[in-house]
Amino acid sequence: ITTSYSRGFPVGYMHEVKKEHFIYNHVNIVVKYHELSPDENRVVGFYVEPFSVEHKFSGGQKWDGDLDMVPPLDTCDKTKPMDLDSIKTEQKLISSSGSSKKGQVLFTYDVIWQPSEVHWASRWDIYLSMDNAIPDKVHWFSIVNSLLIVLFLTGMVGMILVRNLHRDITRYNRVLTEEEKQEEREESGWKLVHTDVFRPPANFPMIFCVFVGTALQLMGMAIVTICFAAIGFLSPANRGSLMIAMLLLYVVMGAAAGYQSANLYKTFRGKQWQKCTLLTAFLYPGVAFILFLTFNLTLWGEGSSGAVPFLSMVALISLWFGISVPLVFLGAYIGFRKDVMEFPTHPRADNMPRPIPDQPWYLGLGFTVIIGGILPFGACFVELFFILSSMWMDQYYYVFGFLLLVFIILAITCAEVTMVLIYFQLCAEDYNWWWRSFLCSGSTAIYVFMYSAFYFFKLQANMVTTYFLYFGYMGLACFGLFLVTGLIGFYSALWFTRKIYGSIKVD
Repeated sequence: ITTSYSRGFPVGYMHEVKKEHFIYNHVNIVVKYHELSPDENRVVGFYVEPFSVEHKFSGGQKWDGDLDMVPPLDTCDKTKPMDLDSIKTEQKLISSSGSSKKGQVLFTYDVIWQPSEVHWASRWDIYLSMDNAIPDKVHWFSIVNSLLIVLFLTGMVGMILVRNLHRDITRYNRVLTEEEKQEEREESGWKLVHTDVFRPPANFPMIFCVFVGTALQLMGMAIVTICFAAIGFLSPANRGSLMIAMLLLYVVMGAAAGYQSANLYKTFRGKQWQKCTLLTAFLYPGVAFILFLTFNLTLWGEGSSGAVPFLSMVALISLWFGISVPLVFLGAYIGFRKDVMEFPTHPRADNMPRPIPDQPWYLGLGFTVIIGGILPFGACFVELFFILSSMWMDQYYYVFGFLLLVFIILAITCAEVTMVLIYFQLCAEDYNWWWRSFLCSGSTAIYVFMYSAFYFFKLQANMVTTYFLYFGYMGLACFGLFLVTGLIGFYSALWFTRKIYGSIKVD
């Protein structure tokens, strides 16, 4: 016999054969305690057993509702708790014919004290693990699945990139013979674009810098939060600690966002660093706050208790404008005063970009973006199910150690996929890699949003507000994931291009 626990219990049930509805009007509240000493005990848990019973007063007496004059019940013995064997008739509400039963419904309860061997420090274990309803082997399956993807990608990177790059670098660096000089051998491949590969992006360079800075802020928040939670500093037993830690870390990481966006914008030879800083401080937080305020007004309109109080909204605005924005400007000031990034090659003196030849369809931007997010999504989709369940099904998520491993595997997968795709792009003499490196790995968020839509239709929602809230919050979360995974792809592509172009001799 397997015993499982759920958070709460239904108000009643419907008999599948008789098609009759019954209400749970009696509960056994079982309180478990652990004995510290003969005179001291600690409550370490409790659970509730619901029953449906049609109560009857002794001798057929009637009760007028006076609490001081309650007749004794034949169906609720004060000497022992309720059990199924003692119930003769259940409390029916609606019969199979659809007619409602009128009259009084009496609600009763028993309190049962049970000694327990569970210590005070372990009292949350049964709630966090859902009484082992989800075994650890499911999470290990997710890890093994992700590791197989990483091993596959690593093997592909080793076979294709390392071998080809070694051959290319050897060919580019060797001294030409007199015959080869007379033939005026024309270069081809990725070396041919060495003068243009580090040219600033032609489209929306400021937005690119803002995305990189904001993504660094989000990734710093995520890494520190997951590490602290994996160590045990942010236990779900402390309600709200995880959310508070995320908010504070996001605010503090504003300095890193301002520094990165300003320094990268200076590297692109941008002049409007104040505008770039303003966008870094207000673009993503502004979109998030507007959506959050809209959702909160919707909850207020529905009369939901889940609406955030007005004072909490004021506190959020204070954190944003009082701490985050000044830190972003401070980081931007420092970043703009620092030296720009050094690259192994530089654009030509005439400053004319090299024409890009026609690309095959499989190296087009759309196709590479679609392909780039498949493998990173495959590395994390199993763990994604448990994260969505904790967000939308009121379940506890406690395996932060597994989450840290999955995050590391996701980062490695994004980096390797991006490097492979950028190498193929450079071999085709297309040097516009800045945005593509960001979009290829960032497209993981598209698949996560599609999976969340599939997950939503299993929830059987029946209100328009539910659709609005779910897809709004998931869209915002996936936008943040797009920025984080895009940053990983960009950093890996930047390291890769600097490494390979720094290994060749340039005339």
